[in-house]
Order: sequence, then C-alpha cells, then structure tokens
Amino acid sequence: MIVPPPWQRWDLHPSVVIGLALLGGLYAYLGGLAAPPRRIMAFGGALVVLAVSLNGPLHNLSDGYLFSAHMLQHLALTLVFPPLLLYGTPAWVVRPLLGPAWVLRLARRATRPLAAGTLFSVPITLWHLPQFYEAALEHHPLHIVQHLVFIATAVVMWWPILAPVPELPRASYPTQLIYLFVLGLPMSLAGALITLSDRVLYPFYAAAPRVWGLTPLADQQMGGLLMWVVGTIYLWVAASVVWFRWSAREESGDVELAVPLEAYGNAEVGTRNAEQPGRRSC
Repeated sequence: MIVPPPWQRWDLHPSVVIGLALLGGLYAYLGGLAAPPRRIMAFGGALVVLAVSLNGPLHNLSDGYLFSAHMLQHLALTLVFPPLLLYGTPAWVVRPLLGPAWVLRLARRATRPLAAGTLFSVPITLWHLPQFYEAALEHHPLHIVQHLVFIATAVVMWWPILAPVPELPRASYPTQLIYLFVLGLPMSLAGALITLSDRVLYPFYAAAPRVWGLTPLADQQMGGLLMWVVGTIYLWVAASVVWFRWSAREESGDVELAVPLEAYGNAEVGTRNAEQPGRRSC
C-alpha cells in the first residue's frame, strides 16, 4: 500500500470548521437564503474558497513545505474570497451588523477608498517582511492572527468596489478604476522584491522538506511571481469589469458617475424611507 506524503492529507482544522459554520449560520439566520440564486452561489463559493485554502493539501504545503503555496493561499484569501463574500451577501444581511451608530460611523470612514486601500496594503506589506513572516510561521496562534488580518482587511479593501449596501456606498466608477490601479502598486513592488532577490529571504522554507524538486530560491521566486504578476493581473481584470460597466452606462445615456442604486441588487428592500447616500461618490 502506497502511503501518500503528509501534505496530501485532508486535515480539517476545528477553528476553520467552526468559523465556516458560524459564517454560514449567520448568513442563513439573517435571511441570506432569500437572496437570488446567483448570490447564494457566490456566498457558497466564498465558503468553499475559505475551506480549501485553510484545510487540506494547500494549507499543508503552505504551512510546512512551499513559500509559493503560502502565497497562493494568501491570494485566495484576499483576492478571491472577499469579492465572492460581498457579492453573495444581500443588503438585509449586512444592515443588522451596522445597527449601532458607532459601528456605522467607523465603517463609513474605513470603507472610503483611501482608508480601505491603506488598511489592506500596509499590513500585507509588513507581514511579508522576513522577521514578521518567520514569526507567523513559527507561532501558530500568530499565524491565525495573520490570516484573520488578511481576510478582514481584504473585505474592507473590496468594499468600495462591491459594497452590498448604499449606506456604505461604492466609489464612483472613475474612482474605482484609479483605486484598483493604485492598489496593485504595493503588491507589485513587494512581489518584485521577493522575485528578484538573489538569496532566500525566509529561512523557514530553506529548511523545509523539498517538494517537486523545487529549490528554496526557485520556490521563493515562484511565490514572488504569483504576488507580482497574478495579483496584478487579477486587479486589472477587476478594473476591466468596472470599465465595461461604466461604458455601458454611458452608452445608455446615463452619464452620472455614481454607481446606481440598482447595482446593489436588492439593497432597496426595506429602505424606501431611508436615506440613500449611494448616489454620492466616495
């Protein structure tokens, strides 16, 4: 009987399973299952991305073998999970979470493009400095904190593009384009520095068991390219979608730059007498 290598095991981590159950349960409890099917599928896809990223082979490879796998995991947590989560969450699920006035005030400040981009870019850049990255690899509780920070700040980062409620509006289309372009600069710089380094920056992976014949330096270069090239292209694709949406509005004769209320899906449900700041630019 051939025994598969340890990294191929599908280990389930209790903290991840509990987190997924709480997230899915809250979604159902607040009425998320009444959303259109495409949004429910998007939310389900977000849960699948989270589960696959934090359990099984990808998690095992990133935790004990390959820097490139770790980078792929981080890209999934920050660039794939949040857009699916926000698109799949209807307005009536979000609004109860914004109930306290101080929460809404804080959220309005944090989700403006400049603040949202900074809240994401600064932590993710600092975490990739060798001393902080190594500390997270060597101390599992700190590693959990790292992932939670990445996920939370990435959701905030995507908010100006995919906000599900007009109370915390999306940025205008031109602002979204500039935002996505600028957002890619720190990621590109960090990825380029990692890729072009002529030495292994993370000793943890230099001492890790080798997989697929990748040397530590080649593994590091592959991870840097994922961050540099794949991450940047992903944001360019998102910018292209924004551009086509804006162009479609101009062709229809609607030249207003703000994102229309109907873009929020069912955001208007239950808010006919509420203020609608979604017509303003962030």
